[in-house]
Amino acid sequence: MTLSPRARAAARLAAVQALYQHDMEQTPLAGLLDEFHRHRLGAEIEDDQYVAADVPFFDDLVKGTLARRDEIDAMIGTKLAEGWKLERLDRTMLQILRAGAYELLARADVPTATAISEYLDVAHAFFDAKEAKFVNGVLDAVARAVR
Repeated sequence: MTLSPRARAAARLAAVQALYQHDMEQTPLAGLLDEFHRHRLGAEIEDDQYVAADVPFFDDLVKGTLARRDEIDAMIGTKLAEGWKLERLDRTMLQILRAGAYELLARADVPTATAISEYLDVAHAFFDAKEAKFVNGVLDAVARAVR
């Protein structure tokens, strides 16, 4: 069964949120996935109904990004401007880049332009145009290196 593109977009946004939570609170993976499955994906929170997410896709993004985090961080680090380090990035920005880089590395079923565009949309949910342009540049450089 193929879910709508909106279900994958919802999975990407939720994956970035889950990665952020893991990064900030060191929430164990099993508990993190369970919390998102039961309380966040497709849920109604404060009278807002969230789009049902592609749960297997969400799980792959979170598990895969965490499993390959060192590799992903090293790759992202090589794409930053001289003098910039991962530690200098906003924590949400870093999770967007990690998830996007993972998708470009590991999800050949997703076209490059789609992956980059989707993470630009996620970036726009949190940041202004300047930061979104930064996401575009880094993910484009990652894509050129891995695809």
